[in-house]
Amino acid sequence: MALESGATAAVEVGRRLRQSQAHERLEETKLEAVRDNNLELVQEILRDLAQLAEQSSTAAELARILQEPHFQSLLETHDSVASKTYETPPPSPGLDPTFSNQPVPPDAVRMVGIRKTAGEHLGVTFRVEGGELVIARILHGGMVAQQGLLHVGDIIKEVNGQPVGSDPRALQELLRSASGSVILKILPSYQEPHLPRQVFVKCHFDYDPARDSLIPCKEAGLRFSAGDLLQIVNQDDANWWQISVPRPLQACHVEGGSAGLIPSQLLEEKRKAFVKRDLELTPTSGTLCGSLSGKKKKRMMYLTTKNAEFDRHELLIYEEVARMPPFRRKTLVLIGAQGVGRRSLKNKLIMWDPDRYGTTVPYTSRRPKDSEREGQGYSFVSRAEMEADIRAGRYLEHGEYEGNLYGTRIDSIRGVVAAGKVCVLDVNPQAVKVLRTAEFVPYVVFIEAPDFETLRAMNRAALESGVSTKQLTEADLRRTVEESSRIQRGYGHYFDLSLVNSNLERTFRELQAAMEKLRTEPQWVPVSWVY
Repeated sequence: MALESGATAAVEVGRRLRQSQAHERLEETKLEAVRDNNLELVQEILRDLAQLAEQSSTAAELARILQEPHFQSLLETHDSVASKTYETPPPSPGLDPTFSNQPVPPDAVRMVGIRKTAGEHLGVTFRVEGGELVIARILHGGMVAQQGLLHVGDIIKEVNGQPVGSDPRALQELLRSASGSVILKILPSYQEPHLPRQVFVKCHFDYDPARDSLIPCKEAGLRFSAGDLLQIVNQDDANWWQISVPRPLQACHVEGGSAGLIPSQLLEEKRKAFVKRDLELTPTSGTLCGSLSGKKKKRMMYLTTKNAEFDRHELLIYEEVARMPPFRRKTLVLIGAQGVGRRSLKNKLIMWDPDRYGTTVPYTSRRPKDSEREGQGYSFVSRAEMEADIRAGRYLEHGEYEGNLYGTRIDSIRGVVAAGKVCVLDVNPQAVKVLRTAEFVPYVVFIEAPDFETLRAMNRAALESGVSTKQLTEADLRRTVEESSRIQRGYGHYFDLSLVNSNLERTFRELQAAMEKLRTEPQWVPVSWVY
């Protein structure tokens, strides 16, 4: 059996060698085909012979010969050679698997014909290996990938009869400027192409290949922005992923085409690992899920469970996502600067449809007032009990005000969800990291502050109409605008929707429409929520 396998392999090698030598001789003589549509010509001849064949035995014999399968195959092969398109020769079925990785003989060359216009990209990059130019990657969706005539690992020897040397950039420029029929002389690798993977990611940073000094081919790079959704089709290269833009995607605005190169997670981690981030909010920038008011509230220390250390080491690069059919989220999280209108929107939503929306009752360690009842406005517990629950991680967020503790218990969120309602929360931005799990599947909406002049006009109108009794100073207004910008920079990658609250009624209608859309349109969610 081993002798038979060795003999089969030897026959295969000999066949490839004879084929390559035939290519060399044809190239040296520079033979040109007379025409490349002989199959069509034979069909015309057969139509003309149809009547003559009934009267002449010679015509009938000619018609029979022209219709023979081997003659048709000969004409088809001639047409392929004449048009300079060649398919990869299949391996011999009897070749022993132990010989499948044997190196191809150095003379086993192949000629590949490509037609292109000047300036058109082929969608292929090269690397230097042993002084030869080797195909490093074939971009998904590019011309070369669509034709399927070249494969990763193929060695490029000549372009239109000219040696290519060993400079990848020179070869890229040569191929880019070439037009018409381009003939490549290659040493094939006979590698099987990989099927595209169904992996989708949401980008958490902006990228411009024109400003990237590391990318192997700037023309192959794709520019994208934070929030764009991309499909990864090849991760063989540790530093550069091949991606495709899934269509249709309303939130996607990738420039440069529908496929190309992006830096891998590993490469971006290396670049960003030692970059200091200054995106943390000041401790006084948050507000509680309650009804606290007054100037003293700004001095309250705001803490969220186990977030400080995570904030310092979080690298925002890519997040794997999955496309889900329409479904109702369990929580609606409103994020925004103090005084931007989150609580007003939350209350309007609950009053609009109390059977569908609900919210939590905050806990406090202070004693109830005479007019207060348990569960109406606050749930009252002892300070010792509340401190024990905080240490046990049972609070989403908590803080202290005038010597009393206030906070939101995670179990109270579960209670609203268990009642069949969407739990509406206006929380500190850091709390989103705790909620963003498969248990709570939040829809996170950022309520953005309008510009300074619009915010001042809104406060003036609220005072005149009696909706508000507090006139904000210019310092208050500027603080709100600046805090809104800091939240957007630091936590924007968590937002599913951003709404500029320049008009409360209009913003409320937009929020209503967004929640209704979740019931009818597919949603992209973190893959950890699905698997």
